[in-house]
Amino acid sequence: MDLAIRDVQECELDAVLVINNTASQSILPMDKARLRYFFDHADYFRVAEINGHLAGFLLALRDGGNYNSINYRWFCEHYPQFLYIDRIVIASAYQRHGLGRVFYCDVESFAEVRVPLLACEIFLEPRDDIAMLFHGTYGFHEVGQQRATPQKRRVSLLVKELPGYSYVHDTWIAHGGLPDQPWLASRQIANVQVIRPHYAAVKRHS
Repeated sequence: MDLAIRDVQECELDAVLVINNTASQSILPMDKARLRYFFDHADYFRVAEINGHLAGFLLALRDGGNYNSINYRWFCEHYPQFLYIDRIVIASAYQRHGLGRVFYCDVESFAEVRVPLLACEIFLEPRDDIAMLFHGTYGFHEVGQQRATPQKRRVSLLVKELPGYSYVHDTWIAHGGLPDQPWLASRQIANVQVIRPHYAAVKRHS
C-alpha cells in the first residue's frame, strides 16, 4: 500500500468536505465557506492519499489568528505560541490503518521547529475512550475543560510539549530564522512519500 502525506490541493476541497461531513457524529460538520477559510489560513492542511485515493486529512492553525473556535480562543488566551489541531478525519474505508499516528508524527515534525506546544481537544460528552487513550499515550495531558460546540458538549483541552523546539529556537529562530530548506517551508509543495507495510488501529475524533 502506497501512502502519501501531502498538502491539500484546491481542486480536492470538495472531496475533503465529503470526507468530513460523512464522518461520525464526533466530527463537527463544515460548509464550503469554513473549509475555504481553512484552505486560505491554516498553517497545516494535509491529506493522506492511499493508492491514489484521498483517505483523510488533518487541519491545524498557529496562535494569533482570527479563527472563531471557542477552543482555539481558549488556547490563545492561555498560551503565547502553539499549533492547534482543529480536526483529523479519516474516511470510513481507511480507518484502522494507523493513519492517526502517521498524521500526528507528521504534524509534530511540522510543529516542533516552529512552536513549543501542540494543542487540541477531545470530547468528554459522549466520552471517547479511544481518543483519550491515543492522546495520553502520545504525550498529551489535560490543561483545562470547557463546554464547546453548538451542543455545549464538554471537552478536555490538551497540550503536548515539544522539547526540541527550545534547541531550534536558540540555534536558528533567535538568530535570523530557519534554514532555507524545502521541507521547512510553511506549505510544502512536493509530496512527502511515506510507505508503511502495517499500521496500528487508531483514530481521533474532534
